[in-house]
This record gives sequence, structure tokens and C-alpha cells, in this order.
Amino acid sequence: MPARASAADRDGALFSAASPAPAYAFYPTTHALSDDIGAEDYRQALEHSNAAARPLALYVHLPFCRQACFHCTRQPVITSDTRLPESYLSRLDREMVLIRRHLDPAREVRSLHWGGGTPTFLGLNQLSDLIDRLDARFRLASDRGREYLVEIDPREADVLTLRHLEALGFNRLSLEVLDLDPEVQQAINRIQGRGLTEQLIDEAERLGFHSVNLDLIIGLPRQTRDGFTATLAQVIAMAPERLSLFHYRHHPERFPIQRHIRIAELPGPQETLAMMDTAYRMLAAAGYVHLGRERFARSDDRLTKDRLAGRKCERHDLLGLGVTAVSRLEDLHVRNPLTLEAYEAALDQGRLATAAGHRLSLDDRLRGAAIETLMSELTLDLAALGDAFDLDAEAHLAEPLWRLAVAEREGLVERQDQRLLVTAKGRLLVRQLATAFDAYPLTPLPRQSSHAS
Repeated sequence: MPARASAADRDGALFSAASPAPAYAFYPTTHALSDDIGAEDYRQALEHSNAAARPLALYVHLPFCRQACFHCTRQPVITSDTRLPESYLSRLDREMVLIRRHLDPAREVRSLHWGGGTPTFLGLNQLSDLIDRLDARFRLASDRGREYLVEIDPREADVLTLRHLEALGFNRLSLEVLDLDPEVQQAINRIQGRGLTEQLIDEAERLGFHSVNLDLIIGLPRQTRDGFTATLAQVIAMAPERLSLFHYRHHPERFPIQRHIRIAELPGPQETLAMMDTAYRMLAAAGYVHLGRERFARSDDRLTKDRLAGRKCERHDLLGLGVTAVSRLEDLHVRNPLTLEAYEAALDQGRLATAAGHRLSLDDRLRGAAIETLMSELTLDLAALGDAFDLDAEAHLAEPLWRLAVAEREGLVERQDQRLLVTAKGRLLVRQLATAFDAYPLTPLPRQSSHAS
């Protein structure tokens, strides 16, 4: 390891709870995308992807919300006009037609995800219309093993909504709970009683949905360790199959709605870490298994059984439909426009709505694999990673490993020859640890000095 480190390294600032860190749902993240990549690149990538014959995953973005939540980073369309989605559904159908032209019709959609916004802002007839359009344009799987998920705001759904979604073929639900403390809910402009969530969980179980996931967020204004402990105790009592613990990202310069949040009301880094540590301990005691990243599942859930058995998830090509949606193919990531107007204008001109993208290099794929493995498995075998890419991973990733020497001194990771192990302390900051491998960080990382050995 190098003999010297920067001042940022010496005080551990790189790996504190206050350091910015993306969620890393994929790598590189969207801020690395460039408008040099466009619709023609996406068209060629779609056609090229047919040779691999991988199954498809569809993500459909439905951006409409009835009211603004102050913590939101999704830039929704705020409206009470339930007719507004009609024109959007027509544009989605145009996008489906354009994409489908370049795909082998035999490729099956094994995974379907409706997100937002609030997908259940749509009326029952509109929900039916959307699934009919998808079924007409793509080969939707109908067997029990499919993964069809819809995100739900419990304030915008009832038992009739769930029954309708189940009839449309959805078998998994994700409910946004965030926090059950009324003070926190008031601070983010999202008043949501516990009973709404409980009613939907009970109905989902009765209808035979395979799983219900509850989303919680740590780091919201007015959140405290005691308050979040109370929320988590109530959530555990609801016994959902899966839980996600997301981190609030306060970037009012990027998301103007967050300017309604008072910085003084945000929990500090140590309080945030305390909440995370409490959550890990409570969930483990309740029988939930940490699956890496922000995901937890009950020990009897399929995800947990697959993890313990060493079974890997099937690889899909992801096609994103709608405003802001991201598509990921073998070596290309692309994103649709960020505004509804630009998205609709592109489709009205008869072209794919691709607005930006990034073509992955070998270095991107190597770093992405390192980030994915570290965050999902809390360990990274450099020898195995090198074998997978037919190179010397330790040499290729020398600079990220130099940065992680700081984390090693802080007790966040352990180095055992060719293996990195995230410690119990480090798992609370695993997103920050992953930034060491990011070649496109939100904020510049210190580089190895020329005199380091």
C-alpha cells in the first residue's frame, strides 16, 4: 500500500455517512451519461442484443403524483387531473412499437416493473389499457416464475386496486412506507397512517401475491434513533416478506422540491449511522437476512433461499419505457429525456426517445462488477474478478484499492490477500466504500500521489 495519503484520507472524510454516494442500481450512474449517445446507438444495440437471446426485463415509468413529497428525487408530474395519463399512455405505446421493431419476437419478458411517480394514480381502466398495450407489443410471460412488480403508494390504492392488479398478472408489490412517525411525515409532506399499509398487506396475502416489499428511508428530516426504532418495530410486526432501507439524498440544487426541507432538521451522520445499526440488529433478531445493498428478506423468502444456495439471478436485458427511464443492454446504457415535453416531442417525431447514454468500456464493466459484488455480497475476491475478465484485477484496480486502504485503517474493510471483506462497521457505509471504484464520482476523489510507493 502507498506510504502516504491525502488529508481527506487521514480524517476518513471519504467514507463518512455525510459523504455523497449514489445508490448504484447500475454503473456508471446516470450523471455519467452523455448526449453523444443517441437513438441510432440504441437501435443498433437492440438489434445486436438479439444474438444473445437473453430474456427481457421491462421497466415502465409512470410519473404522475397527486401531491409533492418534499424528499422526492424522482421529479414527478404533480397533478389531480386523472385524464392526463391518457396522452402519456399513447406515447408509451408509440415507444413500445419503435422498440419492438428491433427485437426478436421470440424473446420473452420475464420481469416487469411499474414505477413512478405513483403507478396507482392511474385508474383501473387505464391500468388495464397499459397491460393490454404491453401484451400486444411484447411476449409477456404468464408462468408462476415471472417477476411482475408494481410500486404502490398506500394512499392511492385500496383492496379493489390490489384485486385488479392481481388479475392483470402482477405477483409482487412494493409499498412505500418511508417512516410511520407523524412528525417525519409532516416534514416531508406525506401523511400516511399505518392502517393503510396493514390493510394492503393483509389483502395481498389473501390474494396470493408472492411477496410484499416495504420501502423505508433513513436520514429524513426530524428522524431520530428512537423514532425510527418505533417505526421499524411496527413494520416488523406487519411481517412483510421483504424490506428495503434506502438512504435519503439531500440535493436541493438538483431537486428543487427538497428546498422545503430545513437542513437543521436532518439527522447528523452519527445519528444516521445509529439508525442504520439499530435497523440491522432489529431485522436480524426478527429473522430477516441482509441480502446486500439495501435489501432484506425473511429467511423463508425465495430471495434468501437462492442466496444461501448460491443461485445467481438470471441475466436480462433491461428496456426502460417512459420519461427518465433507463435501458441497459450488454455494453450500452441509455436514458430517455428528463422532461415530459421532450419525451413526448421525440416520439411525436417518430423516433426513439433516447436522450443520453454511455458505452461501457472494459474498465467500466470491471468496476461495475466490483461495485455490484462488494455491495451485494459484502466481499470482493480480486482473483475471481480477474479470472472473470481475464486480467490482473489487483493491478488494474490499484487506485481504488489505494483509496480503500483508508477504509481498512478505519476498520471498515479487512484485506486478506486477494480478498476484501466488509466489516460489521463497514456495512453501514458500503455505498461510500463502493465510491472508491467509481471513475465518475459525484465529487472528485483524491488521486494517488506521484511519490506514493
